[in-house]
Amino acid sequence: MKLAFVTPRYGTEVIGGAETAARMLAERLCLRPEWEVVVLTSCALDHLTWENSEPAGTTVLNGVTVRRFPTASRRTLDYFELDGKLRVAPQAASLADARQWIALNGPMCPGLVDAVAGSDADVIACYPYLFATTVDAIAVAGAPVVLHPAAHDEPALYLSAFRRSFRDIDGLVYHTRAERDLMEDVFHVGARPQIVLGLGVNEPAGGGRPGGAVLGIGDRPYLCYLGRVDEHKGCGMLADYFAEYKERHPGDLALAFVGPVSAKAPDHPDIVVTGTVSEADKWDILAGAQVMVTPSAYESFSLVVLEAWTLGVPVLVNGACAATMEHCTRSGGGLWFDSYRSFEATVDRLTGDAGLRDALGEAGRSYTARNYSWPAIIDRYTAFLADVVARGRSAPLRTVRLEVPTGGTAYVREGGGND
Repeated sequence: MKLAFVTPRYGTEVIGGAETAARMLAERLCLRPEWEVVVLTSCALDHLTWENSEPAGTTVLNGVTVRRFPTASRRTLDYFELDGKLRVAPQAASLADARQWIALNGPMCPGLVDAVAGSDADVIACYPYLFATTVDAIAVAGAPVVLHPAAHDEPALYLSAFRRSFRDIDGLVYHTRAERDLMEDVFHVGARPQIVLGLGVNEPAGGGRPGGAVLGIGDRPYLCYLGRVDEHKGCGMLADYFAEYKERHPGDLALAFVGPVSAKAPDHPDIVVTGTVSEADKWDILAGAQVMVTPSAYESFSLVVLEAWTLGVPVLVNGACAATMEHCTRSGGGLWFDSYRSFEATVDRLTGDAGLRDALGEAGRSYTARNYSWPAIIDRYTAFLADVVARGRSAPLRTVRLEVPTGGTAYVREGGGND
C-alpha cells in the first residue's frame, strides 16, 4: 500500500511540531515492507518566508522518498495586514477573505498540487491543517485523504474556508483527546473515521556530558525550555516571568532556552540561549534540568514533554494549553501555571523539593512508556489507514481553480461542501 504525506516543509533541519511529527511517522512507516511512503513538500524550510532554499526534485532522506516543489512566491506583507484584520473576529470573516488568508499564508506550490492530483497513492495524509498545501491537496486528491490537523485553539481555526475544506476529508488523526474535542466543537466532524494516535518517543541519545557543562554554567541548577524560541511559543512570557522570579528569589537558578531563535533572544544574566544544538547536546541538557518548562498555550501534542519524561524530568506547562494539560493530568507527571503568581509558586515548589521532582518524573516516565511506544503507534496507524482506504474517497467531485481577490489561486471541489 502506498501513502503520500503532504507537508508544507520537510527535513531534519525543520524544527516544528507538526512537520517533525510527519517525518517521524514517515521514517518508521517506510520500514514496514508492505508500505511505500513518499513525501510531497515545498522547497522551503523557513515557514516565515517560504523562500526556496532546497533544490526541486526527488531525494531520499532517512529511507523516505521526498519530492520537493518550488513555492510560487515568498510570503508578503499583505499576509500580516490581512491576518491582523481577520484575527479580531475570524468567525465573521467572509469566505473570500478566508481563502485569501490561506493563499497568503501559503506556501503556494502549483507543482505539488498537480502531483497530488496525479498521485497513484492509495491514501494521502495532510499535515497540518493551517497551510495552503493542505487545503489545496484536500481539494484535488483522487485518493482518500486523512488529515492530521495538529490543531489548537487559535483565531485561524475559525475561518470558514477551513470548515468548507474539512467536509471533504475521509479520516482524522489526532494527537490528543483535547485536540479531538476541539475539532468536534468547531467543525462537528464526529461522523468521520478518526483516531487519537499521538506519537512515539525516541530513546534518549545523549552524549554523556553534564547539562551544565554543555550550557557553560557549571553545577548551577537550571530550568529548561526546548523548542523554537518564539513569542508564539510563550518564550517572551517565560523570560519575563523568570526575570521577575529572580528579582524576588536571588540565587543560582538559571533558565536555558534550547532551540533555533526566530524572535529576539531573551537578554538576562541568568538566561542562556543556545540556538540550535546537536541531538546529543539536547538530550544532555534535558537530562540535567530540574524542570522542563513548556510555556506555549498553543500545542496540539508537545513531544518535548514526553521526551522530558523519558528521562524522569518533571514538567511545568501553561494551564491554558489543553494538550499539555491533558498529558499532565493523565500522567501526574507535571504541574502548571496560569499567571506569574502560580509560576512563582510552582517553580518554588519544584526546585525546592527533590522528592516531588522524582515522583513527578517517574509518573511521567510510566505514562510515556505505556502509551507512546513506536511499534504500537505504527500498528494502530496502519490499521486505521487500511480502513480509510477500504471505505474510499467520500467526495469524488470535480475540482476547479478559483482566483482569490488579491492574487493567487485556491482549489475547491465543485458542488461539494467546499464550494
